[in-house]
Amino acid sequence: MNFYIIIPAHNEQDFIGMTLESLSNQTLLPKKVVVVNDHSSDATQEIVSKFAKQHSWISLVNTTSFDAHVPGSKIINAFYKGFETLDANYDVICKFDADLIFPNNYLEQLASHFKNNEKLGMASGFCYIKKNSDWILENLTNKDHIRGALKSYKKDCFLEIGKLKPSMGWDTVDELLAKFYGWDILTDASLQVKHLKPTGISYNKASKYLQGEAMYKMRYGLVITLISAIKLAYKKSSLGLFKDYLVGYFKAKKHKIDFLVTEEEGKFIRDLRWKGMLNKLK
Repeated sequence: MNFYIIIPAHNEQDFIGMTLESLSNQTLLPKKVVVVNDHSSDATQEIVSKFAKQHSWISLVNTTSFDAHVPGSKIINAFYKGFETLDANYDVICKFDADLIFPNNYLEQLASHFKNNEKLGMASGFCYIKKNSDWILENLTNKDHIRGALKSYKKDCFLEIGKLKPSMGWDTVDELLAKFYGWDILTDASLQVKHLKPTGISYNKASKYLQGEAMYKMRYGLVITLISAIKLAYKKSSLGLFKDYLVGYFKAKKHKIDFLVTEEEGKFIRDLRWKGMLNKLK
């Protein structure tokens, strides 16, 4: 199975080497890995270049956007800079973060899952973060959700969902659209990926309203947005985030920002969200 991997990277000199090393040690090697060096001011470019000289399947793309780490658009725009350099001979396309250490059997295990289920559209392991001397589950989302840090898509699914949306919420709407089109999603708890830099550590203040904006753009509606905002704020132990999410939602509604999904897709998403919440209550 041909795995193509794209890794957006901005000032990742402390981590990118370990990520590429773990990929070079896979029992099933990727066919291509593209690291998109997005305006780094550290040694990211030099480190990636060294690996590219050692492995013909690793390449480097340099691009310039802006310094601030805004979740969503910056990362996905960088992803597409890498995607543009690839041919179409992939079976699975991956968007990985630049601060991950994968177990050696990671890609081989994903390939097995994809081969065993023709309707499997997306698959992943789980992110673990270091706390004291232990690696513990980075428990920010439901266990059936694939984290944005380690997305892997079967080619047909990737194309049918319209690829990736350059917006906050891209790593939620992709799964919702995959389900809309009848694809299965799998998370494998046996695949424990070390996440070296916890999610959100470098987000800037301007990004705090974007989660609420994303809920509007996914056509959640007010009630589901309220419930989702409470849940996210609780998981991140910050009640202030609840207010930020709602401000972002109402700002997007006031300015009539374009939706990420059609009305039909939005209805499916709302129904799916209600079904999930009702099942939890039961």
